[in-house]
Amino acid sequence: MSVLPDPGASRAVLIGTSRYRHLEQLPAVSNNLRALAGLLTSPVSLHLPAQNVRVVESPAAGQSAVGAVRQAAAEATDTLIVYFAGHGSVDADALSLALPDTEYGRIETSLPYDWLRQVLLLDSRAERHVVILDCCCSGLAPGRMSASPGLADQAAVEGSFLLAAAAETRTALAPVGDTCTAFTGALLDTLHHGIPGGPALLDLAALYQHLRRTLEARGHPVPQARDRNSGARLALGRNHAALPASPAVLAFGTVTGERPWPDPRSVRTVTGSFTALADVRVISGLTHRAVGERSAGRSGCQCLLVSWQACR
Repeated sequence: MSVLPDPGASRAVLIGTSRYRHLEQLPAVSNNLRALAGLLTSPVSLHLPAQNVRVVESPAAGQSAVGAVRQAAAEATDTLIVYFAGHGSVDADALSLALPDTEYGRIETSLPYDWLRQVLLLDSRAERHVVILDCCCSGLAPGRMSASPGLADQAAVEGSFLLAAAAETRTALAPVGDTCTAFTGALLDTLHHGIPGGPALLDLAALYQHLRRTLEARGHPVPQARDRNSGARLALGRNHAALPASPAVLAFGTVTGERPWPDPRSVRTVTGSFTALADVRVISGLTHRAVGERSAGRSGCQCLLVSWQACR
C-alpha cells in the first residue's frame, strides 16, 4: 500500500551545482533547487517544515554536501530524500558528481556518489530513503547497485528508491530557455498537476512510469530506477488530477470512493498529525471545526484516529 511520510520526521537535502569554472554552466539547476524546495514544503507535495529541507547550492567541496546529508540522516526517522542536479561523469567506472571546480579527468575535484551512498548505509536512522539524480550518466548509480550480488548486498539500503535522470551512457538534458532541466521540470509538473487516471497517491512507482512515458514521448533521455524493499510505495504527494477543484461538504457517512485516508499508525510527530488532519478535511469535504466536533474533543493522534473513523 502506498504511504505518505510523516513530514515532521522526514528530511530532504537538495544539492546542485549551477556555476562551474571549467565546465558548461547550468543555470537551470539553481531554478531546480528553488522550485523543488518550494514544492516539498507546500501542501501540493509533502508539506515538509521549511527547516526540514536543506538546499546546498554549488558547494565548494564535497564535505559540505556530505555533511548536510549526514546531519539529515541523523535527524530523519521516517523518510530521507537526497537530490542532486548538475554535471555527472564516470571516473574509474563509478559515478562522480561535479562541483564548481571539477575538471574532467581529475577525480579529486568531484564528489564520488559512493560517499553519499555510504552515509545512507552507515549513518541514517530513516526507514525510507529516496535518491534523485538529475545529471549525466546518473543511471550508473542503480547500475552499480545491481552489478554483482556482492555489490548489490553492499549497496542495499532498506526501503530505498533511486531515480536517475539518464541511463549509464546518456547525457541529462537542460533545454536552452527552459526554467528547469527536462527531468526535474517533468517531475515538478507531475507533482503539481497529477497524473490523469493515475492512483490517488503519487508513489515513486507511478511517478517513474509516468516520467518514462512523458520524457520518451518528448525525445528526451529516459530515466532509470532501482527499488529496494518496497521503496517504490512511498508517495511524494496526492494525485491532484484525481482531487476535486474544491472540497464539497459531505453528509455524515458519505462514501468517498477510492481516495486513501491518512493512516494514524504512520503519524509520529505533531507536524504529521496536523498534516494528516488537513488531509482528512480535504478528503471528507468537512471543515476543520466539523472534524474537531467528530473527534469528541480529543487531541493529537487520538483526534486523528477518531476523526478518521467518524468521517469515513
